[in-house]
Order: sequence, then C-alpha cells, then structure tokens
Amino acid sequence: MASVVLPLAKGFEELEAVALIDVMRRGGIDVRVAYLEDELQGNLVLGANGITIQADTSLKNIISDDFDMIVLPGGWDGTYALAENARVLELLKEFKKNKIVGAMCAAPFVLKKAGVLGNEYTCYPGAKDEIDHPGYREDSKVVSDGNIITSRGSGTAVCFGLAIVERLVGQETMQAVKDGMLLDYC
Repeated sequence: MASVVLPLAKGFEELEAVALIDVMRRGGIDVRVAYLEDELQGNLVLGANGITIQADTSLKNIISDDFDMIVLPGGWDGTYALAENARVLELLKEFKKNKIVGAMCAAPFVLKKAGVLGNEYTCYPGAKDEIDHPGYREDSKVVSDGNIITSRGSGTAVCFGLAIVERLVGQETMQAVKDGMLLDYC
C-alpha cells in the first residue's frame, strides 16, 4: 500500500488538507497526518479558518523510509511554520532523493527554502512573487516536474489529490475515485 505523510502547522489551509487526505484515502493510500513538535495543542492543529484537525503523530516520529511521498498543504501561516522547521526541511531533502514531494498553494515556498523546488511548478498566484523562482506555470492546476508535484490552491486540491493517487496507485484507481466523486473538471 502506498503511504504519504502530510505535515500540518498552525495556520494551514483546511480545505486543502482535508481534500488531499480524503482523496488519497479514497484511492487506498495510507495517509499519516503529522504535527510539528512545537504545536502548543499537541496533536490538535488549528487551521487558518478556525477549524482544528487532529493529527495522527508527531513529525519527530516520521521516518522517510516508511513513506512514498510527503505532501504539504498551503496557508501562509502554516507554510511559514513549515519553512522554519528544521525537521520538515530535512525530510523534504530526504524525499527529493528518491521519493515524491508535493506542495500546493503557498507551500512551494517551503520547497524552495529546502532547495528541492523543481524547474517547473505552480502555486497560489499571490505566492509566486514570494517564492521568486523561475519556471512558474499559471496554465495548469497541477504541475509534475520529475518527482516534484505542485498545485495552485483550494480549488485545485481535489485535482491535486487525484494526481497523487494516479502517481502512487495508478490511472485505473484514480479514474475510479474520480468517477465515484462525480468529478468532471480535473
């Protein structure tokens, strides 16, 4: 079974995190939600819009060898916290070597800070200037560049989740999830 770790930090974008977790789990992917060690509420992580998500484990318990992919949802406050976390940056570098890295909305900023952002990427349009990296693509909901996959924002979260399912589990499973969700826009 494919497995993904999804780190959350206070101020994450709830719609992106929940949509990604949901779509990946529908596709048969084992998704572990990890909280940063410095979160005051332990495994309860407060999102940007006041919704709290219960994480499965602490990021300090995550070993990259146990997962196929790491995926970062956006939300500026959460993104900045992830970008300042040494363990997140270390994991991104480990995953970039021979696994898959994903980020959406503002979170490609974290990939740039870790030195793992691909040549081509997409992100939330308002984050493009802060990321300040050539290769920005505004013409795609999801951009794959080798083992780096990025997406634009909340409205593209389901499409991003489907792209992850296709990459990790296969086209047939992705299509079954897409059909089951009555999606015709991805």
